[in-house]
Amino acid sequence: MKKGTRRQGRELALKIIYCLQDQDASSLEVVFDDFWSNFRFRNDVLGDPLDEFKEPISLDVRDFAEDLVRGVSDHLEKIDEVIEQFSTNWALDRMARVDLSLLRLATFEILFRSDVPTSVAINEAIEVGKIYGTKETPSFINGLLDKISRTHRPAEK
Repeated sequence: MKKGTRRQGRELALKIIYCLQDQDASSLEVVFDDFWSNFRFRNDVLGDPLDEFKEPISLDVRDFAEDLVRGVSDHLEKIDEVIEQFSTNWALDRMARVDLSLLRLATFEILFRSDVPTSVAINEAIEVGKIYGTKETPSFINGLLDKISRTHRPAEK
């Protein structure tokens, strides 16, 4: 079963956001160029990078991933402030990197993407977390994003 454009975009955005934790994000275009030119994934996006590939990532997937990364980067201070507000027992620097990257991505969608229903942002983060995170990731992500969404999008609850 082929995954949708948005799921693929979120998975790729997660990988880029994860990488940005150790880099200066002042020039996202350089980061994007490096990412797209150096990493080739199997058709399902989840596979290991390949030396050779038959089909490039579709432009729709790539554009969506870049939009998400730009949004997270542009609003990172506010996103981290909100995550810290609701993660009472966890400092950002103590969170697993995948979990923090997923939280940043989903929190961006909750706060700044009114075209994405809260339930979709949370569910996508949980599903992607099942793939890339630990066994604790889905419940951790769910609990924190639920708290964030109740405050920032209460009309959807």
